Amino acid sequence: MKRNALILLATTCILAGCGHKTETTSETTTTTVPDTNAAGTIDTNVTTTNVSEPVAAPQMFANGAAASDAFEIESSKLAATNASSAAVKKFAAQMIDAHTASTATLKAAAAKLDPAITPDPTLTSDQDASLAALKTRKGASFDAAYVDVQIAAHDKALAMLKDYSATGSVAEFRTIATGLVPKVSAHLNMAKGMKL
Repeated sequence: MKRNALILLATTCILAGCGHKTETTSETTTTTVPDTNAAGTIDTNVTTTNVSEPVAAPQMFANGAAASDAFEIESSKLAATNASSAAVKKFAAQMIDAHTASTATLKAAAAKLDPAITPDPTLTSDQDASLAALKTRKGASFDAAYVDVQIAAHDKALAMLKDYSATGSVAEFRTIATGLVPKVSAHLNMAKGMKL
């Protein structure tokens, strides 16, 4: 499902030209997000559909990257109080630092564009649901859920960055996406290495 949503996003981006055009695109995505099921475990098969407002392709990338960073930061802040594993806490601190830095880089590049773009870090309903589920966890239960959420979030972010790196027409954003691919790949591998 996630791959289909990313293919739809990439196709929309290609059709829209991913440039500074004033044309807009509409995007409908279906994504699978971790959620808490009746048994109290994280269920990674919950599917939701979001219909976004028409947005220019570069703005769509900026918003997606900003929301991804915001989600990583907020979910990782929870680890300071809810995690029991030292490895999870260390990883979460690294995610806060890395995603704060990438947010600053994105904002600086977006401000230099003509016309300037303001990245919107508003979380998607899927990201909000994942945060809400994490807030109910403590200790080992949080650790396992947090790792699952990090794997899913980094996998999605990596696909978005690779797609924009290959097809985006805004050079500044392509440079950012290309530079972040190895970092996000490393984060994904680190998260997979903590899988409980």
